[in-house]
Amino acid sequence: MAVAFPAIDPIALELGPIVVRWYALAYVAGILGGWRYAASLNAGRLRAMATEQLDDFVVWVTLGIILGGRLGYVLFYKPGYYLGEPLEALMLWRGGMSFHGGLLGVVAAIVLFARRNALDLFRVGDLVTAVVPIGLFFGRIANFINGELYGRAAPDVPWAMVFPHGGPEPRHPSQLYQAGLEGLCLLLLLYALTHSAKWRNRPGAIAGAFLAGYGVARCIGELFREPDAHLGFLWGPLTMGMLLSLPMMAAGAWLIATARSRA
Repeated sequence: MAVAFPAIDPIALELGPIVVRWYALAYVAGILGGWRYAASLNAGRLRAMATEQLDDFVVWVTLGIILGGRLGYVLFYKPGYYLGEPLEALMLWRGGMSFHGGLLGVVAAIVLFARRNALDLFRVGDLVTAVVPIGLFFGRIANFINGELYGRAAPDVPWAMVFPHGGPEPRHPSQLYQAGLEGLCLLLLLYALTHSAKWRNRPGAIAGAFLAGYGVARCIGELFREPDAHLGFLWGPLTMGMLLSLPMMAAGAWLIATARSRA
């Protein structure tokens, strides 16, 4: 027995040639939700820049997410394929985005914007990373709606589902696990840290907590997620998602350990 997969049309709205997909709406919801939450934090507990600067920064971070996410997918997951078909790397509507690539794009946006506006790099990083889990939550929900990035076979798990593209075997709904871990749990953790004067007054500490926390959450989620078919397991039980998360955890630990010196 398996729980029926809720077959939701990946297209949320279609008006003639205009097609709006749930995946695109997840990006919009994540960016807008993160913007409003960041504005609230910036006006109170995590002041990092002027209100007008935050509004400008949304454009920078949006470009970082899209360009970095796509470039990361091309380089990390299918470099050989896109080397032979370079024009397809520009076809974003065909799917293929990498969180780790998007993260690098956001880091680049933070560094460039902070330098351009003479802002404290670490405080800007704290503000941005405190709201990132909002986008992660909506992104994983969109993965679930699309029936993609599904979990490993789990015939004995009562809540396992048969996904449209996952064969006849019931599988872990790992997208929902990751939405809970990378989205809700990480958001609550960072919310608690933003209420702690000790963490707020150590620039880089909250950003470090995000990096380390996401790395741990991603590695846990990868234990239930089916590895990418064209990659499989890289070394023993390690998947590409785990491998890319290890430097994040190391960078997060370094930021937390050195935050006291920046107080």
